[in-house]
Amino acid sequence: MLIDARGLGCPKPVIMAEEELIKADEGIVEILVDNEASVENLTKFATKNGFYSETSEENTHWCVKIVKGYGCEVQSHHPKEKTSVIEEQEKDMLLIISSDVIGKEEELGRILMKGFFETMKVTKEIPHTMFFLNAGVKLTTVREEIINLLKEISSMGAEIYSCGTCLKYYNLESELKVGHRGTTNHIVEGFKDFRKVVWM
Repeated sequence: MLIDARGLGCPKPVIMAEEELIKADEGIVEILVDNEASVENLTKFATKNGFYSETSEENTHWCVKIVKGYGCEVQSHHPKEKTSVIEEQEKDMLLIISSDVIGKEEELGRILMKGFFETMKVTKEIPHTMFFLNAGVKLTTVREEIINLLKEISSMGAEIYSCGTCLKYYNLESELKVGHRGTTNHIVEGFKDFRKVVWM
């Protein structure tokens, strides 16, 4: 079964894949997507449900192949094809940042936000994942003094994502300078995957 989910944002590609896989005891579903966030969400979906998955990259899109019910891997026919292996491990903290300032006073809030990330870097208290949404995506796109700090924090091990819908809303899709485009799946799954979820 081939599903063309190009142009669709998450979680739609995952929903479409799940609908097809539910119909049969075993089978193969191939999903075409045009963004890395969908690739990641599809491979996570496959892993969590005990399915085998492979991802191949084409010129303008990716093909994620999900296999249900077979005892062996599907033979790869694509030179760029790779097997997704996601290690399930307990994750400490998901930090969700929904504003580009801390508090209601904007000028003070900008100073406090910068100080927050500076303190995080110095103390090395780094969360596993940071997800920016709403006006928070400005911190990963146009706030240069924050972007440099986030790059350092990322190099220390933090995974950084910015809400794709929010980037589009603020017309900042081409301005992302640190981390990756993400979806609300990161938040929903985070409620179960992380020991602690902190919302700022």
